[in-house]
Amino acid sequence: MLSEVRLALAAQQETANTASQAELDVDKKRMRALAAWTGLTLTTPNPVPYGAEIVHSKTGESLMRATNAVRKEHDPSAHAEVRTMRLACGKLNASSLSGYTLYTTCEPCPMCMACALWAGLDRVVYGATIADAARFGLQILIPAAEVAKRTDIKCVVVGPVERDICFALFTNPSMQKAFKTWNSGRP
Repeated sequence: MLSEVRLALAAQQETANTASQAELDVDKKRMRALAAWTGLTLTTPNPVPYGAEIVHSKTGESLMRATNAVRKEHDPSAHAEVRTMRLACGKLNASSLSGYTLYTTCEPCPMCMACALWAGLDRVVYGATIADAARFGLQILIPAAEVAKRTDIKCVVVGPVERDICFALFTNPSMQKAFKTWNSGRP
């Protein structure tokens, strides 16, 4: 009897690991695609390493994606995650994004993570860490998972996923030149 229970538990654990690995494989694929899409900005006059996409959690259908536009829009809240959530909510004509997952090339700052919580997102999956981003500019160094832990709103935070690929957006020569301008205080 005990061996049957152990076998059943082992089978459940194996299924859970397989499901987790399958989900991680999907997350990696989506993050690579998002990083490639965000990387397209590196050849423009306004390069940014921050991109975000919202997908349906069950079907994987893309709802919306956007990049950071703080400098372009002269709006300190125009982070990629917030812009993507605003656009997605507008498209759905709703304030809830329950049933959706946010992918972002960099760990959300506290403002963006709070917005993700208020929007009711199921999951937030990030690439580079907030500590990675802090190497190139000012950041509020509170991890997204810490923000999520301090609320009763449920949202799973996963990351870093494909960190090296997302971090490469920050180290691209075009982006390094932009960071020098951003950090100098010039428009």
